[in-house]
Amino acid sequence: MSPRNSVLEAGRTRQRIVDRGLALASVDGLEGLTIGRLATELGMSKAGVLGHFGTKESLQLAVVDAAAEMFAREVPQRARGVPPGLARLRALCEAWVSYLERQLLPGGCFFTAAAAEFDGRGGPVRDALAGLDSLWRRDLSIHIRRAITVGDLPPDTDPDQLVYELVGIMLALNHSLQLHRDEQASGRARRAVQRLLGVHQRDVV
Repeated sequence: MSPRNSVLEAGRTRQRIVDRGLALASVDGLEGLTIGRLATELGMSKAGVLGHFGTKESLQLAVVDAAAEMFAREVPQRARGVPPGLARLRALCEAWVSYLERQLLPGGCFFTAAAAEFDGRGGPVRDALAGLDSLWRRDLSIHIRRAITVGDLPPDTDPDQLVYELVGIMLALNHSLQLHRDEQASGRARRAVQRLLGVHQRDVV
């Protein structure tokens, strides 16, 4: 095998490990993600799996990165072509609800589960999760502020409060879908978002 093919094959194998690790971690948590279980699931040796990451923590961080890539692809990128302002914010929320209701991972929202698992801890994994959450909240806040600037939302709108409430809706949606298997949850979340964002004067023709 040529060096180039060897590198490509190593990259594909690493991606297989991360993809499987993401699916497993969504159900069993990042701490439940072991080198031994991944090796068994993928028909590899423990040394073969470990050789791609070095440590369990490095594997966990790679899985967090993969979850972030999935979320970016399924939520913000789906709303990219929508004009800035309230229309973009609504599109982001719809993509967010869709992402959760389609349950792309067997355990539901990876970040909800991982945050609950690591929020009381310290270390690089907790820092990575907190950092990604802060970036997403910042992005939502930016879209809210743009909506206020162009008159799509009232000037006295509190961006931080609105972000807090939108995040709360999505956390409740994931909880209802995963713990209660509530088939009405997505509709409730959409109605909650609609009620929260409202219909501003600029929407009325």
